[in-house]
Amino acid sequence: MPTAIEFDNIGKQYRLGLVSTQTLSHDLNRWWAVNVRHKEDPYLKIGSVNDRSTAADSEYVWALQNISFKVEQGSVVGIIGRNGAGKSTLLKLLSKVTGPTVGTIRARGRIGSLLEVGTGFHPEMTGRENVYMNGAILGMTKPEIARKLDEIVDFSGCEWYIDTPVKRYSSGMKVRLGFAVAAHLDPEILVVDEVLAVGDAEFQKKAIGKMQDVSKGEGRTVLFVSHNMTSVKALCQRAVILKNGLLVDDGDVDTIVTHYLRGDNDVDNHKVWETPAIGKDGFHLLEIGIRRKGADYTDVMRMDQEIELLMRYRLDRPMEKFWITLHMKNEQGNKIFSFSGGNRCYDKRHDAGEYEQICYIPANFLNWGNFAIDFMAFEQVNNIKVIANESDLISFTVSNRQVPIGGYMGREPGDVRTCFEFKERKLQ
Repeated sequence: MPTAIEFDNIGKQYRLGLVSTQTLSHDLNRWWAVNVRHKEDPYLKIGSVNDRSTAADSEYVWALQNISFKVEQGSVVGIIGRNGAGKSTLLKLLSKVTGPTVGTIRARGRIGSLLEVGTGFHPEMTGRENVYMNGAILGMTKPEIARKLDEIVDFSGCEWYIDTPVKRYSSGMKVRLGFAVAAHLDPEILVVDEVLAVGDAEFQKKAIGKMQDVSKGEGRTVLFVSHNMTSVKALCQRAVILKNGLLVDDGDVDTIVTHYLRGDNDVDNHKVWETPAIGKDGFHLLEIGIRRKGADYTDVMRMDQEIELLMRYRLDRPMEKFWITLHMKNEQGNKIFSFSGGNRCYDKRHDAGEYEQICYIPANFLNWGNFAIDFMAFEQVNNIKVIANESDLISFTVSNRQVPIGGYMGREPGDVRTCFEFKERKLQ
């Protein structure tokens, strides 16, 4: 596929608290170097990394630095990262709202941008008037807007209020109308920055469907910034992570979203303690691990293979009623299901000593992806008492089963992917 967008060593530097160089001669020198000679800013300094969580150690800061990647025509690329990572700055550079300090951006085709909620809307003008004005700002002609007006209004869902001043619109109605205009711009490249966060669930679904139609059916390129990982995974085939103005990872959307949600923590599916171990009041968890049945903890776990969970613990005293409960969570941190150790024998007495429990998760039960386990242990005397409680104690990855060349490699929805037996018979 031909390249639609190329970011070549892009950097954007700002001077904290100041706009100019403080002298007219320096301002003229900067303008001549950057705008006429297309050279680097002669007054650049090394500057600070764009880490918003720390105090600045320089009057200059790099909002973006050393950004290089290409986007193929017709692809949908998600740009994710924490607040202040440089996502919106990157899109503003592409949309030519501002220019890069260093580097070059090459884009093929008309760019339609939706960077802010209600960009260009005038509060005293009606929704209809703002459609014409906003469409003109985005590069549409008046006949083109008139031809698409009914379709834009219908898509926005604001038909009842289309002749009402925009100042009386809610923020959700503004973003509906603004997105509807941008989505019908017919650009070769559509740039969307976190606009779906304001819309309701019904509009988000409609907007994602429209962007999918734009990219797949019409072959246009979409850059999509969002903090909603569900939307990113539903819409994008590829994603990049920005952190402190740097590009830290680039790849298929499932891998990148997993990296982003996991942060800098490595997957750890086996832990062993000596002393002090996890637990209190006479309970000590000594070991917990999850692996492919009969394999090493370093081996890959596949969705079509049986998985075993091992727990080893010590009781310093007898317990009349004791049990362990585990919560299985997906990579978004949502609990999928709970299961208990001891074959659910909550009333079973345990003498003092060391114990081992093994639980087997059947093959073709968990979908491929990343999971974590919360661990809890309980004792009941009169009331139930928590004697261990650890969130995300272990985490692990289940890989896709091997698929023949040309087979379907996509991930079916959901975290549980059972393989039920279907019986079929011919009726006629």
